[in-house]
Amino acid sequence: MIEVIELKKSYGEVEAVRGISFGAQDGRITALLGPNGAGKSTTLRILSTVAEPDAGSARVAGVEVTADPMAVRKQIGVLPHNSGLYQRLTGIENIRYFGRLQNIAPAALNQRIDALVEQLDMQEFCKRRTAGFSQGQKIKVALARALIHDPQHVILDEPTNGLDVMATRALRDIIMRLKQAGKCVLFSSHIMQEVDALCDDVVVIGSGEVKFDGTINALREYAGTEDLEEAFVQMAGLGEPL
Repeated sequence: MIEVIELKKSYGEVEAVRGISFGAQDGRITALLGPNGAGKSTTLRILSTVAEPDAGSARVAGVEVTADPMAVRKQIGVLPHNSGLYQRLTGIENIRYFGRLQNIAPAALNQRIDALVEQLDMQEFCKRRTAGFSQGQKIKVALARALIHDPQHVILDEPTNGLDVMATRALRDIIMRLKQAGKCVLFSSHIMQEVDALCDDVVVIGSGEVKFDGTINALREYAGTEDLEEAFVQMAGLGEPL
C-alpha cells in the first residue's frame, strides 16, 4: 500500500503540494489526475525518493520514504515521464544494470530478463543500443527496468505519452496484469479514456490540494455526470472545457 498524509512541498515561493492525503491499495489501479502544475509529478517524485517533502508523510508498505529510502526503492518500480535510458547501452544492458543495482543474483537476473523480454515483446530490438529507439520501444525497456526486481508497488508517470494505438493497448494489458498479480499501481495520466478503462480509484489534485479521492463511479456520482472528463474538470476546478 502507498500512503500520503498531509504532504507539503514548495519550490521557493511556489507551493507545489499543499497538504495532500490519499492512499493506493494493493491489487488496485489508482489514477492521480490533475492539470499541469497541480502537484502530480512532485508527489510521484517524493514517493519515488527522488525529492523530499517539506512536511507530512509518504509511506510505501509502511516504510517512510525519508526514513529509509533504500528500503523503499526495493519496494517500488518507477517509470518516469522521461524514460531516461542510457543510449550507449542496449535494451538488455539497461535492464541488467538496474537488476545489478537491486543485487539480483546473476542466474536469477538472466531468467528475469528473458521473461520480461518475452512478456513485453522486445525480442526484435532489445539487443540494439537504445539510441534511435521509437517512443514505444523506449517505454518498454524503461518498464522492464522498473519491473526487473518484481516490485510490489509500481509508479507510472504518464506512461502512454507519445505512444501509438497498438503500443498503448499493449501497455494497458501489462498494467492490468500487474493488478491481477496483486500489485499496487499508481499512475498519472491526462487521458480520461485510459483512466476509465484501467482504474479502480481516482485521486484528483488541483492547485496542490486533493479535490476528490474515491472510486470512478463515486466520482461520476459526486459530479453528477457519466462523462468522466466533465467530472474531472468539475472536481479540478477548471471551469468549462474548451
